[in-house]
Amino acid sequence: MSEPIRLVIVDDQQLFREAIKTLLSVQPDFDVVGEATNGLEALSLVEDLTPDIVLMDLRMPVLDGVRATREIKEKFPETRVVILTTFDDDADLFEGLKAGAAGYVLKEISSEQLFEAIHAAARGELFLLPSATARVVAEFSRLATTNREEAPANAELLTKREIEILKLVSTGVSNKEIGEILFITEGTVKNHMTNILNKLDVRERLQAVVKARQQGLL
Repeated sequence: MSEPIRLVIVDDQQLFREAIKTLLSVQPDFDVVGEATNGLEALSLVEDLTPDIVLMDLRMPVLDGVRATREIKEKFPETRVVILTTFDDDADLFEGLKAGAAGYVLKEISSEQLFEAIHAAARGELFLLPSATARVVAEFSRLATTNREEAPANAELLTKREIEILKLVSTGVSNKEIGEILFITEGTVKNHMTNILNKLDVRERLQAVVKARQQGLL
């Protein structure tokens, strides 16, 4: 059995922190190793505990979630940050992702969706709910048109299956759901995604969608 995912919860509301800790602590996949009430405390905890994932609120005193996320990614790039907030605001969403967040979810999501977001971040994937994915792709695609780049030479080698997978990624579905839709295994989807990222010379699924649209591949 693999080691549990080590988590730090960052939120200025004690009741919410306790609720999330209780929810996660009963899951064998997770180990809550620390709690912080603001971004500055979070930085100290990440340095001391080197967690795998930080669940980060946005609007907190002393140091807010966006600035804390940016500093964590600069100083501790192996630690992934998932923003967990009540604010469904485009500006917050885009700033959080630009700061290096591996996910952006709302506090109203189900426990299963939260677990999925944590697991996705731990695998090195970007996790967004479908509604947020559509908004981000639209905005990043709009920005990309003002700064077009040459397509990587091997981008032309994207297969029909890889393009099918990218189209599904753009709707916000997970690798497991893609596998179910295309009647292939989740492992096969992951292999295709690795090839897609390499061919497009990007690191994240969302970046792959944006670059493929920018180059007219989708």
